[in-house]
Amino acid sequence: MQPTGRALPVALDAMGGDHAPGEIVAGAVRAVRERGVPVVLVGHPRVLYQELAGHDAVTEIPIVRAEEALAMNEGALASLRRPRSSIAVACHLVRRGDACAVVSAGSTAGVVATGRLRLRAQQGVVRPAIAVGLPTLPQPTVLLDAGATADAKPEMLVQFAHLGVAYAEAVLATRRPRVGLLTIGAEPEKGNKLAKRAHELLDATPGIDFVGNVEGHDLLTGKADVVVTDGFTGNVALKTVEGTVRYAFDQFREAISDSRLARIGGMLQRARLRELAGRLDPEAHGGAVLLGLNGTVVIAHGSSRARGVAAACELAARLSAQGVVARIGERIASGNRSHRRR
Repeated sequence: MQPTGRALPVALDAMGGDHAPGEIVAGAVRAVRERGVPVVLVGHPRVLYQELAGHDAVTEIPIVRAEEALAMNEGALASLRRPRSSIAVACHLVRRGDACAVVSAGSTAGVVATGRLRLRAQQGVVRPAIAVGLPTLPQPTVLLDAGATADAKPEMLVQFAHLGVAYAEAVLATRRPRVGLLTIGAEPEKGNKLAKRAHELLDATPGIDFVGNVEGHDLLTGKADVVVTDGFTGNVALKTVEGTVRYAFDQFREAISDSRLARIGGMLQRARLRELAGRLDPEAHGGAVLLGLNGTVVIAHGSSRARGVAAACELAARLSAQGVVARIGERIASGNRSHRRR
């Protein structure tokens, strides 16, 4: 256990990710040295010791042994086949009170399944949801679920709204977040059976400022502070947005370097372009958050480099410090009490 008065470390799955363990360890070092976030690495000690030695950080970051690791192509069942995987051990550290949060760039399906198995869902939560911040202004729009529950029921989307509202209030300091439902038309009757029934439930749920349906082209307009949908639709929408933003920015960057006059114009707008690039760069934001469990879990992008890993560790520490898990528990309990009264 950590000594009283010291911040608990973030348990970092050092074996998960396309560039593990090298970039993961480098990210841990950056988190500790540049962001002041305590980290404990979970994985194969010999390999991690060698990586830390390369950064002259052997005495700065502790290592917790994990016998196995989930491969990036392994799905949910791997969490049962590999009970001593690095992500499972990281979750165990949180459950035991030796770490404040878990960060992993490993297989999303494996992280979700292991988190549900090791940390368990909070009381009253039917299914957890993955929340991501879309790069809208003046602050990010929270989209969930982005992939944890592909086949959701209407009642789950109402819970996702509560999860998203609690996250927006705690992390983004949004007062009375507006909630929208992602579907194919603005009218209440548009969409499949799931969307229609979810619209009815959200419209009648106390404590939710429901603004109605949101279409795909509204995701980046700030029409809602929280957008809810099932995990299948949300994941497709997220990757479509990511791909579109990446393509548009690449084309823009090519255009401003096409001629001498364009390059001069680009230099004059350098500060604005740098701010825009930072806002659109997923490495700068840390990753997605798995909400609804008895512990904080941040899922970094699978291709994360050191900067993205450090940002994910900082996000996880901030979520823990802001008590997001407790706030979600309070909101879910309040929602369940309102439902029973009706």
